[in-house]
Amino acid sequence: MAVWSIVRFKVVANFKIEVTFADGTAGVVDLSPRLTQGPLGDGFDAICEEPAFAKAYLEHGALTWPGGIDLAPDAMYQRIRESGISTLAAKTRMVA
Repeated sequence: MAVWSIVRFKVVANFKIEVTFADGTAGVVDLSPRLTQGPLGDGFDAICEEPAFAKAYLEHGALTWPGGIDLAPDAMYQRIRESGISTLAAKTRMVA
């Protein structure tokens, strides 16, 4: 199992998830900057509502949602090791 594989997670309020990786590194994934914008025509539209967001599950060490939405755990791991948080940035415009 890769050190960046997520082994535990907990969905918390405001589009945040507490995660723990295989090596014990832990932190917060904050998707609120993007998801509070609502649907913008990108891959995250389906989880812009908290009930849908709360349906997160682990698949092969990655946070995943129904419909094939997932987050790259390796990049998330690096950002959390550096600052304790991994943030999904807000979009500045609709995706074409």
